[in-house]
Amino acid sequence: MAHIAVRVQNLSKEYRLGRPATNQMLREALSNAIYAPFHAVGRLLAGQRSRDRGTLWALRNVSFEVTRGEIVGIIGPNGAGKSTLLKILSRITEPTTGRVEIHGRVGSLLEVGTGFHPELTGRENVYLSGTFLGMKKAEIDRKLDEILAFSEIEKFADTPVKHYSSGMYVRLAFGVAAHLEPEILIVDEVLAVGDAAFQRKCLNKMEDVRQHGRTVLFVSHNMSAVTRLCQRAILIAGGCIQQDGPAPEVTSAYLLSSLKTKAQREWTDLAGAPGDDVVRLRAIRARTTEGAAVEAADIRQPVGIEMTYDVLKPGYCLVPRYEINNEAGLCVFSTLGLEPEWRTRPRPMGRHVSTAWIPGNFLAEGTLLVTARVFSPDPVRNHFYEPETMAFQVVDSLESDAARGGWEGSIPGVVRPLLRWTTTVTDLPDEDRPVVS
Repeated sequence: MAHIAVRVQNLSKEYRLGRPATNQMLREALSNAIYAPFHAVGRLLAGQRSRDRGTLWALRNVSFEVTRGEIVGIIGPNGAGKSTLLKILSRITEPTTGRVEIHGRVGSLLEVGTGFHPELTGRENVYLSGTFLGMKKAEIDRKLDEILAFSEIEKFADTPVKHYSSGMYVRLAFGVAAHLEPEILIVDEVLAVGDAAFQRKCLNKMEDVRQHGRTVLFVSHNMSAVTRLCQRAILIAGGCIQQDGPAPEVTSAYLLSSLKTKAQREWTDLAGAPGDDVVRLRAIRARTTEGAAVEAADIRQPVGIEMTYDVLKPGYCLVPRYEINNEAGLCVFSTLGLEPEWRTRPRPMGRHVSTAWIPGNFLAEGTLLVTARVFSPDPVRNHFYEPETMAFQVVDSLESDAARGGWEGSIPGVVRPLLRWTTTVTDLPDEDRPVVS
């Protein structure tokens, strides 16, 4: 039986709009707790005027479980409730209703500014954070040098953190959160503050944490990082869980929903289908070699773009065409259906299915949008043109047989071919040989 690290049951969080946030001292918090029943009666007698301000439910009836050793990505649009959820799990914010069970020591890296005392030095904040985690001084002593080296702030260890740049602050915060051996590591989008090299170190460290049987909850807008790091993802929107499942499927659904398109389209009504009196588009999809529709394609595997169209009149030489763009709007490539059988031969009436096959280890990771058309070349006539009519995601791999080759960092380019390389080795000329003393 799997050991549960985090259990969330019917969790909701309500914020009252218009009420200013306050940072309470302990004395104020105790006073408010003592007088809370009297304040409640006063609000009731006053007709609960606070309702006039309105409320916002940041989370509504959220439930899920995370087993020990899982890395779970939490994704969704801005304002979805992701950060509120992590604050509740980190015991920074209390839920309005619901229950949270945490089995293990939690290390959190949330927004910049959380967790450190600005007047204390970096070294002192490491000890303070370790104390909050219930660690003994001897345990922190053993980890201190490793934390400072990972954070690359050894020279500034005795400088108050209020003088740190945001990058220095984040590096130290992540170093503390990841190295003080929490059973559960909670990381928010704050990693975006660091440079590419630091982000790589963080992703590697989170994978190392997982391999040691610890749990990671990872909030990010970087879908490529989520699919590479996480086996599972939870999509939150409007304070509710919309989808929970394998990371490639969930991230693909999120990206496609934001693009207002999907990986499979079908027009059942001929009159409403794109086209003219010669050709009508009936369906388009991304598919595997086995024939299954796919929203998230493994970067190493071939993927087919399949177009189904009805030819309503004979006598036309018809050419199907795709234009493939990435999320940035750059054209990755375009391709024409130039099969020798149909180059100069008019297509007969009937339902045609044309598929363009993209080889594995050719596309770069990310979301690709497909524009479809069918035209006649002589004279040139477009029978239909459907811009960005479908989209699918290419999911990267860290396995050695991919073009990435195990490299975790960013790889530029609109395509990522796995090219054939050759190397020859010959002896150095005598005059170029190093002198060995």
